Amino acid sequence: MCFGGRTIAIVSRARVEKVKRYRKVTDRSYRKRIYPRYTSNRMPAFLMYSELDYARAAKPILHRLRGWLPAERKSHCLDVACGVGQLLYALKTAGYTNLCGVDISPEQVAAAKRVWSDVREADAISFLRSHTENFHFITCFDIVEHFAKDELFDFLDALYGALRPGGRVIFQTPNAESPWGLMLRYGDLTHELAFDPNSLSHALSLAGFNNFEVRGSGPYIHGMRSLVRWVMWRGISAGLRLWNLAETGSAGSGVYTRVFVAKADKPIAVKNDSL
Repeated sequence: MCFGGRTIAIVSRARVEKVKRYRKVTDRSYRKRIYPRYTSNRMPAFLMYSELDYARAAKPILHRLRGWLPAERKSHCLDVACGVGQLLYALKTAGYTNLCGVDISPEQVAAAKRVWSDVREADAISFLRSHTENFHFITCFDIVEHFAKDELFDFLDALYGALRPGGRVIFQTPNAESPWGLMLRYGDLTHELAFDPNSLSHALSLAGFNNFEVRGSGPYIHGMRSLVRWVMWRGISAGLRLWNLAETGSAGSGVYTRVFVAKADKPIAVKNDSL
């Protein structure tokens, strides 16, 4: 009996140590080391953006979001992980007047405030949880890949909770289906996950979103050089589709750009299966 008790105690201690090791691995304390100077260490030019730089960045952003933006210009819009404010600037130039940005990086918040005054320094999940059903429209560019699996659904649930019924969320994220997917996945030390359109759609459906749509982020025509790039990309994209068909019998999602954008909606009313 005594031997059995010692065995149980040893097993219990082993489990405690295993939990401690797991927590040490998953606490992701590296973020405290990287995020305070994330932009100045990786993309210092962003901190020096001029009005012309913002204007140039706004054009492709608005092209990618065409048809997905709110019809009402006074809609309450939030940009999560707003960075230095490129998307806030794009929405401002499109006539939206009720904007808010949030980012965890103090230097990016300071830069974004040059574009729009209402920018908060905060953890995204905590901020979303404190603003229940507050926003009509939320953008999440280049953030969802920074969450580990044990954090992902906390983030998606917080997004769902912060949206008003019928609200919309838009993502931009590296594309695991692209031939360059691994480069983007591992080219940033803070990336934890990679998505293709199918896996992101699955995650969003589990969080309660519907009406998922996806589109690539390839060249768009706005001059002669961009026309040449657009034609070249059409040929390359057709070749990738053929490669997929030859190997697997399927074209996959058909989205092969390095990053993709996707939108999903919060239902106006939650279906009650008991009725």
